[in-house]
Amino acid sequence: MGCGWSGGIRLAAVALMSGLVCGSAQAQAPEEATIESSPFNDQRILGVIPDYQTVRDPDVHVAPLTVKQKWLLAWKENVDPFNVASAVLAAGFSQMGNQTPKYGEGWPAYGKRVGAALADFGTQNFFSAGLLASALHQDPRYYRRGPGHRVLARVVYSVSRLAIAPMDSGKPSFNASGIFGMVLGIAASNAYYPSASVRGEVMAGRLSTSLTGGVIGNLMSEFWPDIQQKFFAKKHWFNSN
Repeated sequence: MGCGWSGGIRLAAVALMSGLVCGSAQAQAPEEATIESSPFNDQRILGVIPDYQTVRDPDVHVAPLTVKQKWLLAWKENVDPFNVASAVLAAGFSQMGNQTPKYGEGWPAYGKRVGAALADFGTQNFFSAGLLASALHQDPRYYRRGPGHRVLARVVYSVSRLAIAPMDSGKPSFNASGIFGMVLGIAASNAYYPSASVRGEVMAGRLSTSLTGGVIGNLMSEFWPDIQQKFFAKKHWFNSN
């Protein structure tokens, strides 16, 4: 999952599936590999969590995204039904005990929280996968390391993708679009958060949550295809590709 995801919503997504996320990566494409015909598909984790921003096969060479495709990815993530449902769930968690953002109690406050959750998610996608990825020529997709490597190496790789992203040329670079897009999205919330929630420590906590969500999302994208193949190969409702 790309860094454009709001961490709180990504964590809410995990909770949703338990009750049942920035990190981009460097493509590893041998010269003889074929080129994917489409930059996106409808692959999903557990059949519902969107994973179309992940390049699952490390042996498949993919063309760099155009500016239009980067904006399309940001839009597709924003309007995905599961992401919208996760925002609604995140707002519900925030509503309990009048947590951040502190809009108060009652249904009107809950409505504001849902709107804020959607705005948080949308602005981070706007800045990360759309504006900065386009301006800085970075690829917002996550490229799996794949099962040809040790588990620990893949875990380290997944976490490192928060800080490392490929340029459109394929060369690794600092993940400026993911990190700064996350920061700008959090800063933008000051325009609609209540004054009680516009504080430095609140924004620092949200940044920590977003980074945690990014780690969880990358790990899910990295290892779900292995779990799917091992345990759910014959379960068609978990085989959304």
